Amino acid sequence: MASVPSLASTLHQRITDALSAALPEAGVVDPLLRRSDRADFQANGMLALAKKLKGNPRELATKVVEGLPTGDVIQDVEVSGPGFLNITVADAAITRTLAARAADARLGVPFAKAAGTTVIDWAQPNVAKEMHVGHLRSAVIGDATVKILEFTGEKVISRHHIGDWGTQFGMLIQYLIEHPHELDHKDGASGEEAMSNLNRLYKAARALFDADAEFKERARRRVVDLQAGDEETLALWQRFVDESKIYFYSVFDKLDMEIHDENVVGESGYNDMLAETCRLLEESGVAVRSEGALCVFFEDVKGPDGNPVPLIVQKSDGGYGYAATDLSAIRDRVQNLKANTLLYVVDARQALHFKMVFETARRIGWLNEDVHAVQLAFGTVLGKDGKPFKTREGETVRLVDLLDEAVSRATDVVREKAEKVGLSEQEIVENGRQVGIGAVKYADLSTSAARDYKFDLDQMVSLNGDTSVYLQYAYARIRSILRRAGEAKPVAHPELALAPAERALGLHLDQFGETLHEVAGSYEPHKLAGYLYQLASLYTTFYDQCQVLSDQNAPELVENRLFLCDLTARTLREGMALLGIRTPERL
Repeated sequence: MASVPSLASTLHQRITDALSAALPEAGVVDPLLRRSDRADFQANGMLALAKKLKGNPRELATKVVEGLPTGDVIQDVEVSGPGFLNITVADAAITRTLAARAADARLGVPFAKAAGTTVIDWAQPNVAKEMHVGHLRSAVIGDATVKILEFTGEKVISRHHIGDWGTQFGMLIQYLIEHPHELDHKDGASGEEAMSNLNRLYKAARALFDADAEFKERARRRVVDLQAGDEETLALWQRFVDESKIYFYSVFDKLDMEIHDENVVGESGYNDMLAETCRLLEESGVAVRSEGALCVFFEDVKGPDGNPVPLIVQKSDGGYGYAATDLSAIRDRVQNLKANTLLYVVDARQALHFKMVFETARRIGWLNEDVHAVQLAFGTVLGKDGKPFKTREGETVRLVDLLDEAVSRATDVVREKAEKVGLSEQEIVENGRQVGIGAVKYADLSTSAARDYKFDLDQMVSLNGDTSVYLQYAYARIRSILRRAGEAKPVAHPELALAPAERALGLHLDQFGETLHEVAGSYEPHKLAGYLYQLASLYTTFYDQCQVLSDQNAPELVENRLFLCDLTARTLREGMALLGIRTPERL
């Protein structure tokens, strides 16, 4: 179906037309329309325009009102203060617009007019190492961003830039050559078994590397073999990658995320491009040799001594740093994947590195007016004490342990309510998983990505406050009402007057599409979380103030309130799904 224009967009156009008619010499003017607590909407654009034209804003506002048609969409317009327009929307217009949304599988949300191709770099674990709490945010924010961009019509290509290259692999491969059965396991190994094997091998290899000078030398020679593409060495390196993927995918499965193998392109994927990248940078003059290293210098990037800090693309010994790999990845994503936008969901502490990488790519022309790169920088996960999240022993928290604990806590919460709802043990377990993982994701996504946030499981699984559990229970409550409605069905009745709580809920439902496009444009999933929390809160007020299933209500009133319930449930389910969170039918 065609997209459904929101009431705000309809009003915006009508006021713009009335402004142009009242002052044709002013051209197209933004009426500065926004939601208001004095009416449904307020338009403030007359003040700036009158000031610009040296006129009286109240007189201008009065002229605009005279040119505004009322009755179908606008119920009332009042000139307020120095020239504000306070606008009340007709009840029938609210219900008609919501009915059009309900008739569309996409809830009337339009596709973006200027959709392009975004390559998003997210969820970047390291081969042969456990995923810890520090890996959580890139995965959660990245997954939600992919879903939101795709829903609004963007072509999205994921890239998981895993750490699968470097000197440590010489040590690991050499140890595996000398202890060939360390990674053996039965078919169908679990992620835990794969990680256990890798952990055991890594610790043994590190101990031998530190204690045995001859092994250390063999390991260093193995690095040379790896970089030279030696067949046996590469085959063993691939075993580490494959073993790690078994583990990675098991963790992402716990997070209820789909990671596709073809999107896992680690540091090694750009090896063949590194020399060419350096040659192009040097020949163009963007990079210069300094003390044997290939460097890019920046006037505004200086160290503590006040001297410029360069981006080192190639070391003086001929080795390549992260910059060479990241610049090669940009070349690949722009030239081969035809990206318009490169989006990096990466820790804020890497901001300086990416600033220099992006500027280097701009100088050589890989990034330009048509292709831009953005770091969606995120803050740190903190413990309740406000310090970086650690175990009591001071170790980094394993991501698997954290997720398992969240599911356990959530299952306890679900079990407390299970008897009243009549849940089976299987439903308790499944709902506990959905609530627990949803709680972890929502706590992250309801906070602006750039900010640090405290990881507090007690708060996350609470039924009260801004939590995913609150939203999931709101959805389950609506589904329960719809099941109990019997033969009564959700039907919109534009002829009915709306109670204040119905109006507030309806006007908020109408903002879903605009909210999604704002979120997609600014890469701010927390704004979608905020919208959904407000939606659940408005529904709670509606539920308290407007009886839905009552023998005292006329049949058409029951149908109209069931209609509001149904559209609220569908909007909650769609919005939560875009955040990567499931909504159980019964809780």
